[in-house]
Amino acid sequence: YSAEFKQQAVRLYNERGTTYAEVARELGVDPGSLSDWVKRADAAQAPAGDNPFQMAEDLRRLRRENERLKRENEILLKASAFFASRQL
Repeated sequence: YSAEFKQQAVRLYNERGTTYAEVARELGVDPGSLSDWVKRADAAQAPAGDNPFQMAEDLRRLRRENERLKRENEILLKASAFFASRQL
């Protein structure tokens, strides 16, 4: 589920004040997932404008990008060492 969907689900749960099961059934999600989302949002205690789920997605994206850049750097280092040895 997208970060926006999770945030809206948490907001809906908080506004209604009903059970996880009722809100989850309405949204078509697992009540356990909704419970986890609510707990994570509460734990983050982020200001109203911040979305803790979006921050988690951004963190995952940045970690993937970091790994890709590390691999590219290794390839470039090996290539430069190869070409440097051929010049000698």
